[in-house]
Amino acid sequence: QVQLVESGGGLVQAGGSLRLSCAASGSMFSGYTMGWYRQASGKQRELVAIITSGGSTNYADSVKGRFTISRDNGKNTVNLQMNNLESEDTAVYYCNAKKYQTSIQYTQYWGKGTLVTVSS
Repeated sequence: QVQLVESGGGLVQAGGSLRLSCAASGSMFSGYTMGWYRQASGKQRELVAIITSGGSTNYADSVKGRFTISRDNGKNTVNLQMNNLESEDTAVYYCNAKKYQTSIQYTQYWGKGTLVTVSS
């Protein structure tokens, strides 16, 4: 069992920066793929960035070059550095942890989310 708690959301002007953090507790952290997702009002939740247990990363096209995901397995944290924020980045950002038991079956956990509002 994994519990995830996000922090760092807030209000920022377009062009500014914000750093989100996700703290994991309750289970081993290093074996999970960690990700950040976001959900804007009236839209579906979408992938922002992921980072594997080995440190490989992937990003949504809309945030490439602006956002950076990182993790610290020793501290059981995953971070999302967001630079050059745009109004379109406004959303609730969720931390996700995912681990496959088989090639098909997996377990995942979600945080409660943190709101990021980018003013224009």
